[in-house]
Amino acid sequence: MNVGIVCYPTVGGSGIVATELAKALAERAHHVRLISTEVPFRSPEFQVGLAFHAVQTPGYPLLREPQYLLSLANKIVQVSREHDLDIIHAHYAIPHAAAAYLARQILANSPGGKVPRVITTLHGTDVTLIGSDRSYSETAAFCIDQSDGVTAVSESLRSDTYRQLDVQADIKVIPNFLDCSIHHRSEDLKLRARFTEGQEETSLVIHVSNFRPVKQAEAVIDIFGRIRSQVPAKLLLVGDGPDLDKAGRRARDLGISDSVVQLGEQEQIVPLLSVADLFLLPSVQESFGLAALEAMACQVPVVASHVGGLPEVIDDGVTGFLHPPEEINGMAKSAVRLLTDRRRHRAIAKAALAAVVQRFCASVIVPEYETFYAEVLNRQVVAV
Repeated sequence: MNVGIVCYPTVGGSGIVATELAKALAERAHHVRLISTEVPFRSPEFQVGLAFHAVQTPGYPLLREPQYLLSLANKIVQVSREHDLDIIHAHYAIPHAAAAYLARQILANSPGGKVPRVITTLHGTDVTLIGSDRSYSETAAFCIDQSDGVTAVSESLRSDTYRQLDVQADIKVIPNFLDCSIHHRSEDLKLRARFTEGQEETSLVIHVSNFRPVKQAEAVIDIFGRIRSQVPAKLLLVGDGPDLDKAGRRARDLGISDSVVQLGEQEQIVPLLSVADLFLLPSVQESFGLAALEAMACQVPVVASHVGGLPEVIDDGVTGFLHPPEEINGMAKSAVRLLTDRRRHRAIAKAALAAVVQRFCASVIVPEYETFYAEVLNRQVVAV
């Protein structure tokens, strides 16, 4: 199939999953066109069957701000005509589903032009935060309903969509996934020694996020502070965002800043996860929890919040531990238990890896997208 994938290029679950899907589809002999404002995070330098098309959004004095939606729709039309797209796959409802809908209308009203089918994948905040805002809700619901196919990354997000938006579309759940040939533990003793300063008894705790308020960066520090009072440990903070400074200040207030290492955004996350002993994710909301899945693939036990789609990824007490997001003490206790009971740690890590391999590898999930693409195309042919 000829597939155009529209996504945000920045660090975040939707862009990462969209890019990984593009790469996986290209490996399976499809022709894929990534459409975004810049080369997406974690894109390969070159891959046969995969090409990138940049969206240029010029500014004009008459327009108060750059019109990304319009320029994106225009680029989708151009790419579709030039490369005979069968599918436009929009990741994130606002504004990508809107741009895909507009592009399809333009193509449908062009003489002799092929009209691709539009599939929208909902990732989380496009529904729970942006889409449910009264400023966008009706537009979001309309564009979702006008899609030829709709998917969500978790049952939780599917339910949230129906509850928060007036959506009639049949939403299929296809979970996020990983390339398990890349996401696996590969320990680097020298790298670990750099963080532990050669102290073998020191545990490495890691948190990876975009440091938005929903991630509770200060709670990460509070939990780590409790861990640090009982177990020699260092905390690795990976990523950047508005609350990273707050995390740093909280660490200084608790007197543990010398045990907290800020690493900023990192494209290669596997080496860091591979030297870690524990992953913290005390988010207020997670529609899926891709960062937790990456940790599990690298055999890093996860202590996280019992919210959103995380219970669909983590089996509490078996592949990780889940607590209400306000239970800082509970998360700290589970973390200390894991770091002090090596047998329990190994059992959780082994079970987490097995769950990823069985349920969340690209080899399992990408065929679900292929089947869904074919169903959407066949359904439209029957309708005609």
